[in-house]
Amino acid sequence: MHYLHTMIRISDVDESLKFFCDGLGLEEAYRMDNEKGRFTLIFLNAPEDKDRVSENKAPLIELTYNWPDKDGNVEDYGGGRNFGHLAYRVENVYEACQRLADLGVTINRPPRDGHMAFVRSPDGISIELLQAGDHLPPQEPWASMENIGSW
Repeated sequence: MHYLHTMIRISDVDESLKFFCDGLGLEEAYRMDNEKGRFTLIFLNAPEDKDRVSENKAPLIELTYNWPDKDGNVEDYGGGRNFGHLAYRVENVYEACQRLADLGVTINRPPRDGHMAFVRSPDGISIELLQAGDHLPPQEPWASMENIGSW
């Protein structure tokens, strides 16, 4: 398993970058705008990890900015909704999910696509599991499983 990133939702890109980059000294590794999903992802690394970003070996902070709706409203992230999830790359997402399921963990977002799954810690922390390398071929029982709860 390899630690990837921690995702937090932000309400103001400029103020957040000022805090994380100017204040804490993190650097912007890369960013992605998703027109269809109406969000921007900004990945930050510590300066000492800069050389490891291209190898996908740097621990990152993912700032997620959800764009305002058509009326200009922005979602309120009260009650801790601004913290998103921890993410780990795993060698086999199906085996990782089976191991967790065998321990009684609910697979909230099954790895139907052979790429991504979500579970929650005993304290409700959302954990994303991402398949290392290419997506695995669809496999039962995962391919037909529905989402359970929130992730």
